[in-house]
Amino acid sequence: MGRKTYSRYAFRWLLVLAMLGVGGCDLFKQHDAPVKPVTGKPLDLFVATDIHYLSPKLHDNGQAFQTFISDGDGKLLSYIDQMTDAFTEEIFRKKPQALILSGDLTSNGEKASHEDLAAKLGRIEASGTAVYVIPGNHDILNPWARKFKTDSQYKTEFITPDQFKQIYGNFGYNEAISSDKTTLSYLAAASDDLWLLMLDTSQYDKNTLFGVPQTDGEIPGPTLKWIEECNDLAQKKGARILTVMHHNLTDHTTVPMEGFTLNNSKEAIRTFKSARLNLILSGHIHIQDIRDAGDGIYDIATSAFGVYPHHYGVLHYEPKPHKVSYHTAQVDVAQWAQDHHSTDEHLLNFDAYARQFFADHSYAKAYPSLKDLDYSEEQKKQMAHAMAEINVRYFGGTVEQDRAQLESLPGYQLWLKAKAPFMTDYIKSMLEPKKLDNNSLEVILQGTT
Repeated sequence: MGRKTYSRYAFRWLLVLAMLGVGGCDLFKQHDAPVKPVTGKPLDLFVATDIHYLSPKLHDNGQAFQTFISDGDGKLLSYIDQMTDAFTEEIFRKKPQALILSGDLTSNGEKASHEDLAAKLGRIEASGTAVYVIPGNHDILNPWARKFKTDSQYKTEFITPDQFKQIYGNFGYNEAISSDKTTLSYLAAASDDLWLLMLDTSQYDKNTLFGVPQTDGEIPGPTLKWIEECNDLAQKKGARILTVMHHNLTDHTTVPMEGFTLNNSKEAIRTFKSARLNLILSGHIHIQDIRDAGDGIYDIATSAFGVYPHHYGVLHYEPKPHKVSYHTAQVDVAQWAQDHHSTDEHLLNFDAYARQFFADHSYAKAYPSLKDLDYSEEQKKQMAHAMAEINVRYFGGTVEQDRAQLESLPGYQLWLKAKAPFMTDYIKSMLEPKKLDNNSLEVILQGTT
């Protein structure tokens, strides 16, 4: 199978080791899209990725669902519906001109999850914020779509590519300037002078054949050609392009890991360089990380919305001189809980709860991996604690600020001498110095005009 990874379990185990990681019947009706801003005016856009939304219709918070969460990669699925509602109301208050969702919209592509999320997105558009979506590797033809009841899980309906376009037609596809014939990629206008190149980089055609979702991604040759055509059109119209995709354009860790970076990243970078497309928004890897892919092309991997610290990206576009400023924000679930008079202490103290949940999850994954190492129980606990603390900062992109504290942890010093090459290398990679701030960036969109 080469680079193509068809076993999600094997992939997720690698990920764990590496990271520890109101629609009703109106849902599919056409509606008036929000009015696009006037050309030459500044724009505010939000971007979120890897929501991994799971409809509350599909679980009862029972044992099977809790086991699914504990065996996973740190997603806080027990509160994903509330987090999504909190984000929705945050958008109502802050009123960005557009919301971009760069894939893995659902937990495992459940039709009910897609439909319920689309209903929430419909409320966002009705409030005046345009929504643009693309699928991720979890979203389409996913044979692992499941619902949970008491101590068992059951297969549930997934969706096809055509159904994806139908369900999310109002969120980019129906108003596309141009649509790719090979993938679910499209070109849309956030305004007359800022266009969004929404690239479907996921590969799902063989999912049902192999019985597992394929996790790696690429941009097919015909799509690369179509990108050039989109660039030509933008040049004629005097627009600049912001590129969005699920998979990463370049490596976001020095530890070799399959399935995150595009299989044909070098070819894609050549195409982007030729078209002077120098800012890419991606996700998939779940960590908050910004990289220079070479030649001044920046790949911003916004961390997974469904994983602590539950980030989203805030972009401000200034038409003169075509500057995009990016920084992260954290959805305020606690405020939402207060506003809705919740009595759930986890929601009312959400940041502390969510952080501890992710730290505990990371600890629980790290500790068993130490069983064959020649350390005392106390030392193993220190090492697992160090992994958990570093992992929390790593996913939030704040390792650089906390470096001295993390390197002073007794468990970290033990890791440096451990006879576990992969884990030791990964620990070191998380603490590698970086030239770029992981949580903010300013870029002038080059374009060809």
